[in-house]
Amino acid sequence: METADRSDAPVIVVLDGPAGTGKSTVSREIAARLGLSFLDTGAMYRAMTYWLLQNGVDVDDPEAVAVASAKPVIRSGTDAAGPTITVDGRDVSGPIRGSEVTAAVSAVSAVPEVRVRMVELQRGSAASAPVGIVAEGRDLGTVVFPDADLKVFLTASASIRAVRRAAQLGVADPAGIAEIHADIERRDAADSGRAASPLAKAADAVEVDTTEMSPDEVIGRIIDLVRERAAVPAR
Repeated sequence: METADRSDAPVIVVLDGPAGTGKSTVSREIAARLGLSFLDTGAMYRAMTYWLLQNGVDVDDPEAVAVASAKPVIRSGTDAAGPTITVDGRDVSGPIRGSEVTAAVSAVSAVPEVRVRMVELQRGSAASAPVGIVAEGRDLGTVVFPDADLKVFLTASASIRAVRRAAQLGVADPAGIAEIHADIERRDAADSGRAASPLAKAADAVEVDTTEMSPDEVIGRIIDLVRERAAVPAR
């Protein structure tokens, strides 16, 4: 295992970008190689969405979501070797990846009260990481960790993101891939257009287009950036 070159302060590395750019795979591997904690913030929003659906809350009613969002106990394990996500003590790492949650998570994520709660939880996870953390999401560099040591904005064409997501899901037929492509474009529009903490590249983020890059190439590029910047005081 390699060790990140750091100052005394814990390292905070954030990867933002739209769905399907490989943020989860890449950020988890970077954390593992550098001995840092790992945080999948998207899983936290999915966990909230799952709880709301399971408890009969209308996810298309922002007021109902806002009221209910304070109720579930969401805990995100940050071990890169085996990250976990629980709601009220129950492991929901499998159920949160279902199609019902995927279809509803953008609407839930757009509710300001949900985002306020998630930001608090995400900052708490980073504060409790003994060495540092690699976090992936959509508003980390702009809202959650504006003073991160390194901010990376991952991009890729919608078509290649659809092919990657289809491969993950085991979908091979053209109609299925086209449906995934349409869903990715819908999520892009929802995430970028929401009023609360929209998906956006931070002014000081390094953009990495993964369209023509393998996961190992992306990982290597970002690890090089961490080594360049982690020793520079960020706060």
